[in-house]
Amino acid sequence: MRLGSLVNPSRKPQNGLASVDSILQDSFGDFIVSKQKVRQTEGIFFVRQKRETQSQTLAYTARPFILCGLPVRRPPKDQLLFERRNGHFKLQVTGHPEFGLPFGQDRLVLIFLATMAVRQRSQVVQFRAAAEMLDFFGMSKGGKEYRRIVAAFERIFGATIFFSTQTHDSAATMTHRSRFNFLREAEIWYGRPAEKAHRTNTIMLSDEFYAEVACHPIPSDLEAIKVLAAAPALLDLFLWLSYRCFVSKGLESIPLFGPCGLTQQLGCVEYSRPSRFRAMLEQWLRTIRGLWPECPAIISCDGQMLQLYPKNSVNFRPEHVKFVCNKT
Repeated sequence: MRLGSLVNPSRKPQNGLASVDSILQDSFGDFIVSKQKVRQTEGIFFVRQKRETQSQTLAYTARPFILCGLPVRRPPKDQLLFERRNGHFKLQVTGHPEFGLPFGQDRLVLIFLATMAVRQRSQVVQFRAAAEMLDFFGMSKGGKEYRRIVAAFERIFGATIFFSTQTHDSAATMTHRSRFNFLREAEIWYGRPAEKAHRTNTIMLSDEFYAEVACHPIPSDLEAIKVLAAAPALLDLFLWLSYRCFVSKGLESIPLFGPCGLTQQLGCVEYSRPSRFRAMLEQWLRTIRGLWPECPAIISCDGQMLQLYPKNSVNFRPEHVKFVCNKT
């Protein structure tokens, strides 16, 4: 076969020759696997292996931000209020006028801080460098990543959270409301690692945020979070499913749409048509089943409900008893 028949005519060869990459892409594109796909496949294999051997490494997060997700994409600059509902739970996040609302991978900062608070058993979280957080999630290191962390901390430090719940009994309805910040104080060093080798980053969580993490530390598979770190909407669904399947008492059906629907609970963007959200949800579920083959969530036949039943995404070991005792 002549070389010219392999080359896309729209690509002009240099010096009369086509690059190997362009030939492979044009002729065998369907069989080429990107480095990102290879890493993802390796990550999925590692997640499943650690679950089967009951050697999972746990990360923790706070219950309000599993029940109601933060924005997935950057909101418009003039939008400083974000709201999500989950049954009798309501979450409102107000962004700082200068820094805006937390969004996207900012949720990783909250997971990191919650995990450090649980591991260190302290309201004051300490870590040596931003690189420690990047290593924690298996993320690459570079100027772009460091700047993203700095901006994330600024948005989280400046945000105010309003969280309310309602409980009902035969006699009355009780409403509990709280307004708080994520962090009370933060001392974070920016610069070259060599210049701050002797310095420690210190962050004091707010009383309310630490109390929630300490009383209800929601565990999840850290290796699975690493695989999903670059996909906030997918990560939200995985954490939400892990929690809902754990606390479920039996078969449950959660509406996809409406004021109490799944679209009002996750931090995902609004979709113009229900069919688009269902298609995206099915795609997310396929990825989650790759990480967690026993995931019991399916979309109902009429496409209006997400059905699930009790199942654990974490194989509990003795050191996890505290969370089991706090199961709500």
